[in-house]
Amino acid sequence: MIPLVAAGALLLAACGGSSSGGDASPGGPSGEITVLAAASLTGSFQTLGTQFQEANPGTTVTFSFGASSALVTQIAQGAPADVFASASQKNMDAVVAAGAATTSTPFAENVMEIAVPPTNPGEVTRLADLAKPGVTVALCQAEVPCGAAAAKVFANAKITVKPVTEEADVKATLAKVRLGEVDAGVVYVTDVIAAGDSVKGIEIPADVNASTTYPIAPLTTSRNAALAQAFVDYVLSAEGQEVLTAAGFQAP
Repeated sequence: MIPLVAAGALLLAACGGSSSGGDASPGGPSGEITVLAAASLTGSFQTLGTQFQEANPGTTVTFSFGASSALVTQIAQGAPADVFASASQKNMDAVVAAGAATTSTPFAENVMEIAVPPTNPGEVTRLADLAKPGVTVALCQAEVPCGAAAAKVFANAKITVKPVTEEADVKATLAKVRLGEVDAGVVYVTDVIAAGDSVKGIEIPADVNASTTYPIAPLTTSRNAALAQAFVDYVLSAEGQEVLTAAGFQAP
């Protein structure tokens, strides 16, 4: 299997360039690209990257995962990157408005779910329990897509939830639950699925739940535009959608 590199945001910022090898060769795409992607896409995009590289020998896809809002800041500051996959249209719109992308395409949708430790020490069985005194809750920061979606859920349900911690992204929020540091966290359903037996999921009723749409776009600063577009096309393809569906994402 061709190696797949998963880079952190700090490593990405320190890199001197995002791609090499030029545009696609006559026989197909080649070279390297860096993909900035929302933290909730970590598992599925690593799988997509491996499959893409196997289908396109001579290519390397490097990922940097984080909160979509933080990735937008990186792009604005000139971090070398070729593709952006956001967990919200709002953050993608900011990138397009700045001229860093010309357009975007929605490729997935996600909904919220409550995650609790397997032993459920807070005895959380429904959404309203998150507002009970003594129940400790972790949320994403308000400017992060998963935090904004959680706020919509609470507004829809007409409840007030006071978190004991607000994390930088959904993976950090889920980690608080997995480590037993809080009684519950509000994350995406895909994160609960990916966590397996380390957490227990509690569904949020559809009439008060909130969703977020994920758009993807090649960046105008890409040094390998052909490969960047090829990766975007792969995410949108039937093969790409199959991976996302298996991870719990819905069609946009």
